[in-house]
Amino acid sequence: MNWLDAEREYEDEVIGETTLARLFEDSAERNANRPAQKYKGGIYERSLTDSALPAATPGEFRTISYAEMRDIVRTLSAGFRELGVETEDRVGLFSNTRMEWAQCDFALLGAGAVVTTVYTSSSPKQVEYLLDDPDADGVVVENEELLENVLEVEDELDLEFIVSMDEIDGYDDRDDIVTLGEVYARGDEAFDLEAYEARIEETEPDDLASLIYTSGTTGQPKGVQLTHGNFRSNVNGVRKRFAPRPDKGDDVPTLDEGAVAMSYLPLAHVFERTAGHFVMFASGACVAYAESPDTLQEDFSIVGPSTATSVPRVYEKIYDTIREQASESGVKERIFEWATDVGVEYQLADSPGPILRAKQALADKLVFSTVREALGGEIELLISGGGSLSPELCRLYHAMGLPIYEGYGLTETSPVVSTNPADAVEIGTIGPPLVNVDVKVDKTVADQEAFSADPGEVGELLVKGPSVTQGYWDKPGATQGAFTEAGWFRTGDIVHLRPDGYLEFRDRIKQIIVLSTGKNVAPGPLEDAFAASEVVEQAMVVGDGEKFIGALLVPNTNHIREWAEKEGIDLPDDPEELCDYDRVRAYIQEEVDRVNESFEKHETIKRFELVPQEFTEENDMLTPTMKKKRRVILERFEDRAARIYADD
Repeated sequence: MNWLDAEREYEDEVIGETTLARLFEDSAERNANRPAQKYKGGIYERSLTDSALPAATPGEFRTISYAEMRDIVRTLSAGFRELGVETEDRVGLFSNTRMEWAQCDFALLGAGAVVTTVYTSSSPKQVEYLLDDPDADGVVVENEELLENVLEVEDELDLEFIVSMDEIDGYDDRDDIVTLGEVYARGDEAFDLEAYEARIEETEPDDLASLIYTSGTTGQPKGVQLTHGNFRSNVNGVRKRFAPRPDKGDDVPTLDEGAVAMSYLPLAHVFERTAGHFVMFASGACVAYAESPDTLQEDFSIVGPSTATSVPRVYEKIYDTIREQASESGVKERIFEWATDVGVEYQLADSPGPILRAKQALADKLVFSTVREALGGEIELLISGGGSLSPELCRLYHAMGLPIYEGYGLTETSPVVSTNPADAVEIGTIGPPLVNVDVKVDKTVADQEAFSADPGEVGELLVKGPSVTQGYWDKPGATQGAFTEAGWFRTGDIVHLRPDGYLEFRDRIKQIIVLSTGKNVAPGPLEDAFAASEVVEQAMVVGDGEKFIGALLVPNTNHIREWAEKEGIDLPDDPEELCDYDRVRAYIQEEVDRVNESFEKHETIKRFELVPQEFTEENDMLTPTMKKKRRVILERFEDRAARIYADD
């Protein structure tokens, strides 16, 4: 029996057809005395620590068991009912990723509510839309700052209550504004186990569990309707792939009740909600909540997680930090570069000989072991999704003993469609589909010459299965357009389906660049080629309707200044002037030439312009899930983009 057959036939107590509230209750019963959550002290003014649990020591993580978490979830669920939450009510969650987000999610689902998510980066106008579109009955906010964002637009909403996770002052005159601690206190008085169990039993797998709004790279976000069954089936598929199945060797990393996960991506996004939340709690894992994406190295070193889910941009930033620390001295930098070269060579070798094995062992001793220790020393399994991961960067992580298993999914598919299995990883692919997901390729929408792949098929990925959404909230036209007549969901992504069943991501159909010569170019692989670059921080490829491919590049200014100092070059302080400095442009041209070597002539970057600002969520050039807002970036740097084709 091969691994795929073993995966298809595998069953255990985690896999089932229950609702999400029952999923949590069953896991809490199995794992009552195991650790469930870790929360850091000194970050928030948690209202729950006055009643439900003690505060953690500042800078340290405190652990609660599944039994303790279950008590909090049950009590909050009763409290929300006392607050007026009824079955099928829509309730917004407007908070950063933290312990209380997870507790409120399960509590609201247990109360029969539909959870609708709001990104913390949302402006008041966006908050209004994300609460008004689903006609939310209430909202749980993180703190006073986000509460004020809601109050700024409350006249346009029909909210019955607002709950703050943190302590707030000055709202005593408002009966409809309470803290989560007060919700807990109400639930503590009112909780009835029989009534709670009855509510869970009344909920069906086909009932709506959540509305998750697309991140809105183009146009107004759409509310994706996801049922309990959609999420549950995706948990089942992921469990079958990463469970400690008997066919796996002892050296294959698995996801089980001994896993410790670090959670830091937005739980408002479906990727973390499923992979870092539902899957983890179903499996009996412990979830630790990072202080912020900026404190990951510190939090990893304290917690020592065995697994985490993340997006490519975060893996790029972590690698940049690792490399910068290694470059503190010239000797360290040369050793790091030698070690990564050895590691990649070792990864690419079909059967490494004794000399290469000895080099790998030395590289591990000198460099890689230190890197792993800086991330807690326990990492076994990292998952990447939410965008395309550079194969070069993925291989570097594998070389360091930090294996990343890349997958693919969308909000509309709950989200996981495919992911690399730990026992049969193929770097550069997004893995084969989960065993309960069906896929096929529509070749009519892709230029077969531009995306030739022999053997295999290239085209738009179509998906069917129990994890696929029933459609968009209150948008029948958009729902109809998202499916074929035969009921296949159109992903809008070009993929290569290999004969062995593995998928290779090419690009979004909407992002394919069509040159004036008629040639089609996928910008994604070109941009990904800069992911491990120490010279270029970010890249966005342009050229639609033009004769050739160009690029807007964000230089790694720290590295550029270190290079200039070594070369005795006096650089201007102004970022704009730095981007126009001839010696800097010549240096970056060498990096562009290196990247171009891996691509066909019509795909290569002929001209580029440097831009003085990193693409971030804060400056609205990235979505909350760290995808590029290409239109915004082009508008922001319109003059520099125009320079690329000024003489054409």
